[in-house]
Amino acid sequence: MFITLDGVDGTGKSTQIDLLAQWLRDQYSQKVVICRDPGSTPLGETVRELLLASDLPIHRRSEMFLFMTARSQLVEEVIQPALNTGKTVICDRFLLATVVYQGYAGGLEIDDIWQVGNVATAGLKPDLTLLLDMPVEAAVKRIQREPDRIESQGTTYLEAVRQGFLRAAAERPEVAVIDAACERQAVQAAIRHAVAPLLKRHPGL
Repeated sequence: MFITLDGVDGTGKSTQIDLLAQWLRDQYSQKVVICRDPGSTPLGETVRELLLASDLPIHRRSEMFLFMTARSQLVEEVIQPALNTGKTVICDRFLLATVVYQGYAGGLEIDDIWQVGNVATAGLKPDLTLLLDMPVEAAVKRIQREPDRIESQGTTYLEAVRQGFLRAAAERPEVAVIDAACERQAVQAAIRHAVAPLLKRHPGL
């Protein structure tokens, strides 16, 4: 079972991933692998540092290919091996993030990104994507660190990102929108409710 969480930074993805993983382990005795995209491999972490912490000017198309490079390595090195051995994988971001950040908000052709992404991931698709949604202004206030290179592009860009996520969610049935402005446990309850049908389809896990 492959679950991804996405949304603008500040929506609490990391916290909710940890809570979801613990619930799956405790209540369903699942072996859970947590990863992040980009990251979770030596190559992926190097690309992450370049994309998020560097002050290099990077064109949107170059950003897209860098994200795809890290993602391809993540699938081959972490995600697919875990799925092949019956583990559940929960990933902080995946292909949808590139479609939204570099496509809907960044201006690249959406279909092109999906096509490149399909090659990079060898066709692997999440069983469920949980989109944590809240107003951009509230999400930005939650971030307790210096903004990274992408976040520093400002609230207008981040609002375009948010709207891109919502548009994608309306078009893709595997994406469930979760109100992340609620209290932490309420958000987790909504996540578990969204995951429950998936558990019924994977009774052997």
